[in-house]
Amino acid sequence: MELILTRIAKRKTYTIGKLEMSKGFDPDGEPIDSTYLCDTLEPTWRDYKHGAYKVKGRSAIPEGRYAVVISYSPKFEAWLPILLGGPVFNRQWKGIRIHAGNTAKDTEGCILVGENREVGKVLDSRLWLHRVMKKISDAKDQGEGVWITVR
Repeated sequence: MELILTRIAKRKTYTIGKLEMSKGFDPDGEPIDSTYLCDTLEPTWRDYKHGAYKVKGRSAIPEGRYAVVISYSPKFEAWLPILLGGPVFNRQWKGIRIHAGNTAKDTEGCILVGENREVGKVLDSRLWLHRVMKKISDAKDQGEGVWITVR
């Protein structure tokens, strides 16, 4: 299963995106049979490709494709999705999760899920986290790998 996070509003203090589920990508890089799931909220987007630098706890992750697994988070005391990249990503962006929250103050680099019905916020976050985790768990139970492409 492929999750696709498309960033649609890059603001000074937060980033809003749309999360879709897909069967993968066609040769042109377009999603195959994509379905909208929910909205996302992240910290500030930075243009790393053109010299921007990470600000600890206040930067969205770089665009890319990451494996997603569910593991136990001691911080949240709950089982949550976590993104895994290569050695550099895992060192610089350790512990990037998909979790509940409503504003950029609720994330230190992680992806919050919910409905973007208020400026700079996602709402009904716990409900959407449950739904996203169910999709991930169902895919894993069927032996599928789960990936997220952030663009």
